[in-house]
Amino acid sequence: MPNVTDFVTTLFDDTSNPSKITVGLTMAVKALEKGHSASVILFIDAVKLSKPNALDEIDIGAPFKPAKDLLEKFIEQGGNVLVCGACMQHNGIKESEIDPRFEVIDGGDVVDLMMGATGSLQLS
Repeated sequence: MPNVTDFVTTLFDDTSNPSKITVGLTMAVKALEKGHSASVILFIDAVKLSKPNALDEIDIGAPFKPAKDLLEKFIEQGGNVLVCGACMQHNGIKESEIDPRFEVIDGGDVVDLMMGATGSLQLS
């Protein structure tokens, strides 16, 4: 887990709210493009997005890119996707089921990241 990240985006919804997912990923990519480090944290129902291919069908249309493409660009440019372990347990998701590029974190990690970030976007 990154000790410090400049920008944190928090997502709380699953695929039932594609606009929040798309905007959150778009802003996280923009942070990287501006030279900042960035992390996306998946909470509550958004932990369902941690499964491989979960974003494949999310495309809200122009001017936004499909969520799958945003995720790939975010990871390629050095972004971190972090998943709330307690939320995974609550939703019955095992660590072996999530995208291997993602990292499971706990509440203490979340506090550390949020306290160290210079900016955040919280889509709840």
